[in-house]
Amino acid sequence: MPKLKVKKGDTVLVLVGKDRGKTGKVLAAIPAKNRVLVEGRNIVKKHVRPKKAGEKGQRVEVPAPMPVSRVMVICPSCGKATRVGIQRKRGEQRQRICKKCQSVIP
Repeated sequence: MPKLKVKKGDTVLVLVGKDRGKTGKVLAAIPAKNRVLVEGRNIVKKHVRPKKAGEKGQRVEVPAPMPVSRVMVICPSCGKATRVGIQRKRGEQRQRICKKCQSVIP
């Protein structure tokens, strides 16, 4: 299973599509499908069947997962959209770093 450089809770910039240029928070990362779910972005209408008798069916708007290649992480320290690098130090776990300001992305 591939590792994603984008995690749940990251703020990302959408690069492609109808929400291009907008930012949002990552609600879920789906490494098996190489996708992320961004809050308030890539909204699609989903048709919901009525659950009980007498209830009406409806259309609800929900965010759909988008490919991870269509988003870019925004660095919390410099505030710019950046690529994410991986840094390993001896005896420590891997850390994500900002390619622009070289600071650690938590």
